[in-house]
Amino acid sequence: MEGDVLRSGDDEYETARLIWNGMIDRRPSLIVRCTQRNDVVAAVRFVRSHNLRVAVRGGGHNVAGKALCDDGVVIDLGGMAGVKVNSGIPSACVQAGARLGDVDAATRPYGLAVPVGVVSRTGIAGLTLHGGMGWLLRRDGLTIDNLIGAEIVTAEGKIIAASADENPDLFWALRGGGGNFGIVTAFEYRLRPIASQVWFATVLYPFSEAERAIAFWRDFMAGAPVELSSFCVLRSRPMRSAEGKADRQPVVAFLACYSGPFERGEEVIRPFREWSKPLADLSGPMDFHLGVQRLFDKDYPPGRCYYWDSLFFKALDNGTITRIVGHSARSASPLSSVNIWALGGAMNGVHAADTAFGKRDCRFMVAVEANWEGMEHADANRAWVADFVNALRPMSRTGVYLNFPGAAGEQDQLVKGCYDQNFARLCKIKRRYDPENIWRGSFNIKP
Repeated sequence: MEGDVLRSGDDEYETARLIWNGMIDRRPSLIVRCTQRNDVVAAVRFVRSHNLRVAVRGGGHNVAGKALCDDGVVIDLGGMAGVKVNSGIPSACVQAGARLGDVDAATRPYGLAVPVGVVSRTGIAGLTLHGGMGWLLRRDGLTIDNLIGAEIVTAEGKIIAASADENPDLFWALRGGGGNFGIVTAFEYRLRPIASQVWFATVLYPFSEAERAIAFWRDFMAGAPVELSSFCVLRSRPMRSAEGKADRQPVVAFLACYSGPFERGEEVIRPFREWSKPLADLSGPMDFHLGVQRLFDKDYPPGRCYYWDSLFFKALDNGTITRIVGHSARSASPLSSVNIWALGGAMNGVHAADTAFGKRDCRFMVAVEANWEGMEHADANRAWVADFVNALRPMSRTGVYLNFPGAAGEQDQLVKGCYDQNFARLCKIKRRYDPENIWRGSFNIKP
């Protein structure tokens, strides 16, 4: 090992076991902090030889806390965060410990981007392995749709490559199948052109207009250009200062990024701004890498408590919208939100059988986000999410977005529902690459 190995009682152990979600409190026996791929190989062989429970940490940002385990071994890839850009292809080779902000910093000088998520502290590995949704998904697809290849350490401690030409079955499984098949130590992505400045809409309306606003947004996005990605955000409770003053009103907000020709952007986002009389309109040109990609960072600080779940929909009828708004209004924390993502475009242009991620027929995803301070409020916030999801589940597709996984029922049923017709093929690939189910800690597909 070139990296460090920490155990309980070591000086850095308590800090090293912390992850982004303050609700997660787990104490691994060992934390193996890898600095290069041979460290990963050594850690895997050690885990296998002693039949130990294992968790793999990339950015430590998965809301369910899958980066940690109690009593077992955490293989921490945070020391492997390099990004190398090949502007000729163009592509980027990204080590698995990198965060989205690392990728943006490396690609910005070239006017290029990897289609990734919306919070810069998110780890690239977990985001990618479960799909990857962000501001370019309608134009360029999911993160996995831009994956060219990967380097993996298998359960046997061997380093292999996966791409369309090399171990193509494994490459297929990695694109949505999570960490079930080995530890990915590096990813290669196709880069997409992006202007330094894009038009971004941030328009806030009163929460009392939420049903009408969502219906308008739904209909508008049905005919919107693929360069426009958007979600509609519901925040139903006022934010109050220490003095009791209402600092933020309950709102429904239109957020949208237009990544097409800059000169068209202002006109494209105009309908969001003129739908009704807004409480606030903060729309305008914004730096894509330094502005858009960091816009939500302040809303999701490390150490806060988070519990999220998600639902996919083929359509949003008016009855479903009414139910969404009604349950949103019952949130237990002023920090919580309901985010309705408009899918479509390039994401839906990929056949469901072409990647392990199969929800290609869905036009919307609803993310139910309980965000709060203080573990004493955990039960109330988790209950709000559970009640919301249970009420909307009959109207939605089976499964969840595993980057917003909740705890929707029994784990085997949850995982199977995420993959639809692709599940049987995933089980077959699992039997080939991990027959002993070493990688069972993260939304496990059993061999």
